[in-house]
Amino acid sequence: MHTEYSLLDGASRIDTLVQKAKQLNMPAIAITDHGSMYGVIDFYKSAKKHGIKPIIGCEVYIAPKSRHEKSAIEGESSYHLVLLAENQIGYQNLIALVSKAYSEGFYYKPRIDKELLKEYNEGLICLSACIAGEIPQLLLKGNKEKAEVVVQEYLDIFGKDNFFIEIQDHGLPEQKTTNPILIELANKYQIGLVATNDLHYINKDDSEFHDVLLCIQTGKTVEDEYRMRFPNNQFYLKSTEEMKLLFGKYQEALSNTVKIAQRCNVDFVFGHLHLPEFPM
Repeated sequence: MHTEYSLLDGASRIDTLVQKAKQLNMPAIAITDHGSMYGVIDFYKSAKKHGIKPIIGCEVYIAPKSRHEKSAIEGESSYHLVLLAENQIGYQNLIALVSKAYSEGFYYKPRIDKELLKEYNEGLICLSACIAGEIPQLLLKGNKEKAEVVVQEYLDIFGKDNFFIEIQDHGLPEQKTTNPILIELANKYQIGLVATNDLHYINKDDSEFHDVLLCIQTGKTVEDEYRMRFPNNQFYLKSTEEMKLLFGKYQEALSNTVKIAQRCNVDFVFGHLHLPEFPM
């Protein structure tokens, strides 16, 4: 879920988004802005106000090798990865990861690496991300063997209970290619499968506004046929019924979204100063 804090990429105003989730009778909703956590407090307060459980997360960028290497590998300078805070320790670790992504790993985007994940994995639930994730990208390149190696790396870092294989369906040919293999990998390694929806705007009709936003981001006009654009209008907040139509054959993948939501419990206390200690 990409809010207005995924700058020039998310076209979802937080309060309107949470109200829409309430209308759809959703018990919980997660914030996973690209590489940042600027919107977390606004999101938390809005969700609490409307009686919806807020799940604190981030769709981080992960470097293909070390975060210190300012270069691309096989044309990729970063992959996507979704991290959700299960508890207060997880929230603190997520803050540390996102901060270090900017201060240590920035190369076009704020990036972390697997070395940092090994150090700050406690209290975090990891999802393998959309088709821009490392595992789906390897599958799209026909490199299933390397994809399996990466699956095992994430299992080693997070453990079987805290790593999930993510599947999405926005009608993209790449997803039709990768989803069957992702499901196969989840079965082979007995990893939980989770069905998610990449959300960049609230309603289907908002896709036009989001398209204009992308033009502003890339310095293009809507008339430019060669510009970056989303392939369709399916990146909106879908209802339970719509998700069941897409993933009805994979009931585990749908029910796991609720199980993950139940596991994530992060609460904030306001009205207190949280100042760092500087030893004299």
